[in-house]
Amino acid sequence: MPTYHEIMATDLAVLTTAADKWTAMAGEFNKREKDYEKEVQGITLQPTWIGQSANAANAQFRVTLNEYRAAQTQAKAIASLLRDAHTQFTEFKTKLQTTRTDALKADMLVSDSGRVTFDMSSLSAGSKSAYHHDPDYQKSVREAVSSWQRAIDRLVAQTTDADTGVEIALKAVVKDSDPLDGTVNGFNGKALGDIEQYELRNTEEIAERLRDGKKVSDADLAEMERAMRDQAGDKAWSQSLLNKLGPDGLVKLSDVMSDRERDGGSSADQYTKLLGGLANTVATATEVPGSMADAGPGSAKYQAWLNSPDGAFYKKFTEGLKEAGAKNFDSKTNPMYGYRPFVEMMTRADVPFDDQFLNQLGHDMIAAEQKNSAIFQQWGGNHREGRADALDSLLGVMSKNPDASTAFFDPDLDNGQAHLDYLIGNGDGAREWPQEHVVAGPRVITTDDPLSRHGLGLALEAATTGEQPGTPLGKPGPHSESQARVMQGVIATLDQGAKGDNVPEALKVPLGRALNDYTADTHAILGGYAPDSPSGRDDIEGSGDSASITNGKASLLRVMRGVSDGVVGEDEEGSPIRVFDALYEAQRQYAVEYLDTGRHVPQSSLTENVTSWDVRSRDVGQAFGGMNAIATDMILDVRDAEIGKINDQARYAYHGFGAVANMIPQAGDIAQRAVDAATYEWSKGVADEAELVAKGEVSKETAWGITSTNGLIQDWAATRGASDDSDAVRNAVQEAGQSYITGREEAYSALRTRK
Repeated sequence: MPTYHEIMATDLAVLTTAADKWTAMAGEFNKREKDYEKEVQGITLQPTWIGQSANAANAQFRVTLNEYRAAQTQAKAIASLLRDAHTQFTEFKTKLQTTRTDALKADMLVSDSGRVTFDMSSLSAGSKSAYHHDPDYQKSVREAVSSWQRAIDRLVAQTTDADTGVEIALKAVVKDSDPLDGTVNGFNGKALGDIEQYELRNTEEIAERLRDGKKVSDADLAEMERAMRDQAGDKAWSQSLLNKLGPDGLVKLSDVMSDRERDGGSSADQYTKLLGGLANTVATATEVPGSMADAGPGSAKYQAWLNSPDGAFYKKFTEGLKEAGAKNFDSKTNPMYGYRPFVEMMTRADVPFDDQFLNQLGHDMIAAEQKNSAIFQQWGGNHREGRADALDSLLGVMSKNPDASTAFFDPDLDNGQAHLDYLIGNGDGAREWPQEHVVAGPRVITTDDPLSRHGLGLALEAATTGEQPGTPLGKPGPHSESQARVMQGVIATLDQGAKGDNVPEALKVPLGRALNDYTADTHAILGGYAPDSPSGRDDIEGSGDSASITNGKASLLRVMRGVSDGVVGEDEEGSPIRVFDALYEAQRQYAVEYLDTGRHVPQSSLTENVTSWDVRSRDVGQAFGGMNAIATDMILDVRDAEIGKINDQARYAYHGFGAVANMIPQAGDIAQRAVDAATYEWSKGVADEAELVAKGEVSKETAWGITSTNGLIQDWAATRGASDDSDAVRNAVQEAGQSYITGREEAYSALRTRK
């Protein structure tokens, strides 16, 4: 293992010097070959020597002649390997030198052993004093030192991997590869001048032993993992390894690795790394040029690529995987279909898979399930290679590539609507999500899969937001056309038959996050100012990266109700934090932005803009009428649940409240100031209104929940210097109150539709 000092100090020119000498040696062997062929072997070809002795001598002389030729091949290969090594080492050394130079410019010191420290001598007296007394300054310096150290250590590790590859190649190139050439341990007439080819052969040999269930040493496991890491990103190398294994062999290898990983022992961690390396290898080998959107299946670009060697590999591999994935590798009573270990291996990748490959694989798996409804069911407990529901696991993998997720569900692309209908639809043709079956004597015990739809939820969040699941939300929207189409399609598909409130548990939190990313759109729909509101449109609004959803108000309300009682965590008192809490907070913050981005309202003489205030406050009131109706419905459904415990005074003031924080989009300064200034309590009015609804005493004129909306308008107005008793504020509050009742009644009507 070369050290930092050795890498930086070694004169790499000796490699090319040695390579030149090996090339010269090949030339000398060539001369000797010609001399031997003429002066020695040639004697046996003369008419003066015939018979058995001549034939025997000729055979022996031919062996020696071939050795001269093999010696040339071996010498040239060694020269090529040395030049290859020089190129690789020079590249890493140059990167190390550049990194060191950049670190020095950033006020770091790098020792001869490669240790990074902060250069205190570069600081002025004042800066030194600040450094010693400022913990934040010290923390930032430590983080900078660690970052530079990681960069140097990573390059040293990569050089070590390359060095090991060179060692493997140099040991292999001198081995006689032909046992039938008449010599024992002679020269290698089939020597190769490519380091990667020797690494590949070595890796293939280890992989085949593993696939066949044979014992493999820890050293071999480490070497296989190193080779896959060293060749990460090399498409030709990755495809060669997969060609050697084939889809069947790849499934078996993944199965063996998963079993040995779960068996524990000293090698368990090594098998974890191997699964990750194998997954990355598959990801590299199956990259397709162009995206689903611009070069999808059926396009001229895609078809032209399929005719290339790269495309030929892809076609052969995916067709083989389709067969191997649907194949049962165990018994009928305890089946294990190939997709299960294969997708489990895919979950270990630390690089995203190509969107075309993921879409094709997902579509093929759905087709396989439609042919064999039991393919993703769990039977018994003997198989431990990840989840039996490999399709849902694949959707989780897909979520790491948001563009792939978007394409998979985009109604405008091939099969997008079919995927929505199958995976989140209801009724005929929709998926019957797999269950787990355990045979207990004469009985079969059937239970729900506790992780059912987990991957689907992640994929839908990625598809609609364009971000990996769990990423902190930025300001609401805008979204691309394809993302908006998926969001619109999700709402419409979930609400088929007015069943939008019946959202599966695992989808509530991810879809709640997605809806919050569309707060600008949902506020417009709830507020009644979206295109063709309240009925909505079939198509989205806008184009490019500025598209919006236009679902009907009733559908949106039902789906928002459907996700609202999902639990995202607990507060300090152990009470559940619901998705609705985040939905409501996002609407409240956006409402402030919406009020403020209308016609400019000056700091004084606010009565001049009463009309502008009225229009926007009406929209805000109507939106909150719908939101509060959802909350009332939740309280009526679960009377004892602690729902909507929003303390507007402090709970979300700085978006720092635990699990729900990442579900709330970022707010602008004006909205944050209004939130910080809030002194009203939202939940009391809604709880009171729920009691009235339960008793049948609510009327169109009763609006307890308007309290919070009034407070929001007043607090926003305060940021503009307006007092609560000004004409502008009073008119805005009154207009909001009337619209609140309208929005509430429309929401009650929509929610009663599904009762």
